[in-house]
Amino acid sequence: MTRRLIQLFAGLLLYGFSMALLVEAGLGLDPWDVLHQGIAERTGLTIGTVVIAVGALVLLLWIPLRQKPGIGTVANAIVIGLVADASIWLLPAPDPMAARIAFMVAGVVLNAVATAAYIGARLGPGPRDGLMTGLVRRTGRSVRVVRTSIEVTVLASGWLLGGTVGVGTVAYALAIGPLVHALLPKLQVREPIRVAPVTSAS
Repeated sequence: MTRRLIQLFAGLLLYGFSMALLVEAGLGLDPWDVLHQGIAERTGLTIGTVVIAVGALVLLLWIPLRQKPGIGTVANAIVIGLVADASIWLLPAPDPMAARIAFMVAGVVLNAVATAAYIGARLGPGPRDGLMTGLVRRTGRSVRVVRTSIEVTVLASGWLLGGTVGVGTVAYALAIGPLVHALLPKLQVREPIRVAPVTSAS
């Protein structure tokens, strides 16, 4: 459990930092963060505050889906937003295009590592991941259809609100799946094998 908690929080910290890198690069965000940024632009809130608020609202949608949150779910809803805001405040704004591209690439790669780490800890999915799995179970639709539907909806909504869509959005969409697929087996925490004690026959 100690290893799982350390991995969970390390993954969430890294996820918030990777999100800040993509925001600072200004070349496009992943679909949910396009929505978060768009809401932040309209409300004047920080993007991290919006991440926390949206996470809380999404968790309310778990109730009719009969999803049960874990410690990782609650931590995900809070930690990522706090770390993203702190990282955006600390990171310098990259001026040359080469630096912005470097931020974008680093953001996508570190996001994949972070995702594999917190999922691999097996302490509960994030609010948005749980929404997807809950809808898959309740509707009987495939993961591909449900996830695509959700992400197209939030991406379009975020873009209309002023969120940044660009080459970073495309790079994220193309790279995140293969990267997490490759990294998850290395970071998946496996249950220990319990061997029953051998007793001698009497």
